[in-house]
Formats: sequence, C-alpha cells, structure tokens
Amino acid sequence: MSGEHLIDVTRGELVESTHVGHIAVVNSEGTLLYFNGDPDRVTFARSSMKPLQAVPIVETGAMEFYNLDAADLSLACASHSGEAQHTDRVLTILDRLELTTEDLQCGTHPPRWQEAYEKLMREGKEVTPEFNNCSGKHSGMLATAKFMQESLQDYYKIEHPVQQRVIEVISDIAQVPADEIKIGVDGCGLPVHGIPLKNLALAFARMANPISFPEKRKKAIEKVTESMMAAPEMVGGTDRFCTDLMKCANGQLFGKAGAEGVYCIGDKETGIGIAIKVEDGNGRAASPVAMEVLKQLNLLNENQLQNLENHHYPKLTNARQEVIGQLSPNFSLKNALSILS
Repeated sequence: MSGEHLIDVTRGELVESTHVGHIAVVNSEGTLLYFNGDPDRVTFARSSMKPLQAVPIVETGAMEFYNLDAADLSLACASHSGEAQHTDRVLTILDRLELTTEDLQCGTHPPRWQEAYEKLMREGKEVTPEFNNCSGKHSGMLATAKFMQESLQDYYKIEHPVQQRVIEVISDIAQVPADEIKIGVDGCGLPVHGIPLKNLALAFARMANPISFPEKRKKAIEKVTESMMAAPEMVGGTDRFCTDLMKCANGQLFGKAGAEGVYCIGDKETGIGIAIKVEDGNGRAASPVAMEVLKQLNLLNENQLQNLENHHYPKLTNARQEVIGQLSPNFSLKNALSILS
C-alpha cells in the first residue's frame, strides 16, 4: 500500500502538495487499536530505534560503572542539534571513557544548530564527529564496548557484540524474530533495523509499559524512558519537536524522530505506542501527523495542544521570513477493532 493522505501543504489558498503515509497505534499487549495506511509496512526505524539501542548501556552495567547520569543516557537516544549543551556532554563522556572524538565512528556533518555552525566558521575550526547528531548514541555504544572489554575500532559493524546485543533487545521488545529484522546501514554507519510498523509501535508501547519484562530489562527500559523525559533537551534541542513534546507532556510521553519521515511515541499512562512513517520520507510532515494522532487519541489537553501548535500546524516562510503557507493534518484514525469485528 502506497499510504493514505495525511497532510495538506498549502501556499496561500491552494493545496500545493500533500504527504501520504502510514500510522499504527498499538497497546502493550500487541493489539492494533488504530491505523492509517498499512500498519504492516516494513519500515526502517532509523533514529527512532535509539531508545531501544540505549537499553544495553544500562543492562551491561556500563552506565553505572562510568557514572553516566540521566542526561548522558538521554543523549545516547538523541538526534541532537549540535548545540554546546550536546557537544560538551559528548566530550565529557568520551573523557570519562579515556577516549577521544577519533574513536567515534559516526563520521561528520555540519551541526543542525545554525549558531553552532556559524561559530565554527568564525573560529576557523573543522566540523568534528561530536557535532554529528548521532554522536551521543555512538558514545554510549563505546561505553558498553569498553566496559565489556570488546574491540573499539569496529563497534559499529553488525557482527560486533555491541550490535548483536542491540538486535537481541529489538527482537525482544518489538516481538520480531531476530532473523526477520531487515538490516541496512544508517547515515552514521551503524546498522539500521527494518520491522513492521505495528511492531515498531509495539516496541514503544512495551517501553511505555514494561511490566511484562524480567526485572533487569524492565528497570533498564524504565531508566531509558525516564532519562529521556527528565532531560528532553538532550534528545533534540532548541525548537525541536522531540524536546518540546516531552517538556510539555511532563513525564507522560516520550517521543523520538527518525530520518525519512519516521516518528514514534510511547504513552506512560495508557501503555499505547504510536509509529508513523511518511511515505515520501519528508520529515516536515512527521510532527503534524504525530500531533494530530495525539489529539485524536485525547492524549494531550487543550493547553498542551496550544503550546505545541507550531508543531501541529507548521508555518511555511519565505526568505523574508514572511508566513506564506502551512502544513495541516487531514485524516481520521481508523478504529482497527471496529473494522476487525
């Protein structure tokens, strides 16, 4: 299925473009509650998988051994903007590991935060790996590899014990056999995992309500999600949807964006998980879809919706910073239970 109409992009009074996609809403028992498009669409979760990838940092004992705090663990779940609050913390973690940025295998790209990029240019400095939005995840994986006395140079390869632990965690939490997880390579060089969208939603539902796991995994999952919500500024940054959503939800919701139009949310109160895939891969449509899903599920109150309105109905601006259009959700969730009955 190619996806269902989710977003209108208007310029003036004309709908100039549309985005189609897929939505799955699942409870922690694995029941599909609501959907749009194809909830079975096999989807690379991209960076939305980072909260699951962070679980071994806790389970191995690396977090405790290296005295990592909630903000450090939150940064391991991040696609950060490259602000000083992010890069300084990455450098601090590496220093604690007695490693340097040369040990990060994530490669480089300019920081998303424009002020950080301009500062680098003014000072004539190079863009180094800590500015990569995945440097927190890589630092966390280095911590587990070093604690477990494993090789550090190839921690990013699929055959490395670090990545095999990650696959075991994903298989367990998302309830997908390990040999059925599709593997690709992410932008930062690490393996990326493809699973059905409804299983991605299930993973976030089970992380929101981890009661069915053995105690060690349950506590590790709780540590990850609680850290994200305690330090949401680490997960994204200034004016980022992940950060703003978790700040506004005040301990109820944790959310994580992924490249190519993926977004996932777990709700601690209901144990619901939400997974979204925008079919054309344009990330601009992910936050308004997510906001509309939360609205239709009554998971945000009116005050929260108002505070997050800029993510629900993102404005389009021109080079003069004049508002010339906006993105607007245009869909209704389908009740899977009523359709099945």
